[in-house]
Amino acid sequence: MSFVSVERGGSPLVLGLPHTGTTLPDQVRDRLNDRGRALADTDWHIDRLYDGIVCDVTTVRTEVHRYAIDVNRDPGGVSLYPGQATTGLCPVTDFDGQPIYRDARTPDAAEIARRLELWHAPYHTALCAEMARIRDVHGFAVLYDCHSIRSVIPRLFAGTLSDFNIGTNGGATCAAGVETILGDACQAADGYTSVINGRFRGGWTTRHYGRPADGWHAIQMELAQSTYLSAEAPPWRFDETRAARLREVLKDSLTKLRDWRPE
Repeated sequence: MSFVSVERGGSPLVLGLPHTGTTLPDQVRDRLNDRGRALADTDWHIDRLYDGIVCDVTTVRTEVHRYAIDVNRDPGGVSLYPGQATTGLCPVTDFDGQPIYRDARTPDAAEIARRLELWHAPYHTALCAEMARIRDVHGFAVLYDCHSIRSVIPRLFAGTLSDFNIGTNGGATCAAGVETILGDACQAADGYTSVINGRFRGGWTTRHYGRPADGWHAIQMELAQSTYLSAEAPPWRFDETRAARLREVLKDSLTKLRDWRPE
């Protein structure tokens, strides 16, 4: 069974969807406790939020939940944020630091290697192929990595998260024009807050694919879920009114990114 789906577009823009999947393979589900099976750390409805928002873009999505393996983590297990609380390649706690596995059922090195082969590698094989295909056509490609998270998680950050959290690893993962397009659009959006390279500077995907010198540009958008959910709690309902307003901002940003060309 393939857990990765690709929809091809002809423009230079690629949308990555690494954390929208809610599929837990049986061999993983059987190990998780009730808290783990609740899947609280899903990027809820992000695929729905971005669906059809701008035409002629490529999307790459995995259906496998991040509790099985997080495809936005370094396959070698290296932390993205040394010294700060985070979750790993195969998380053993949720964002709140609570265990998600039943006693003594956490994955060992062999199990992690198996998950890398089954679910992590195929996602990146597909994403890498699309970035290469698009660069061959246009001379460059732009990856926009789509994420969302609860706006209040004391273990991960103080206070309330900004609505728009843009990550380029300090400007290293894309041309300045790409960061400017997204940053300016978010800053100008009435009633929203935004930050560039704050708590979220771009995950492994953004940092790995962000090679501007090679024509690969990458940028991460981490949305506060309060911008489009009715409440940041089960049953994680999509709020049509909030989402419609947010989609207008995102549509403007993505249209400009799709039409951007390097100088």
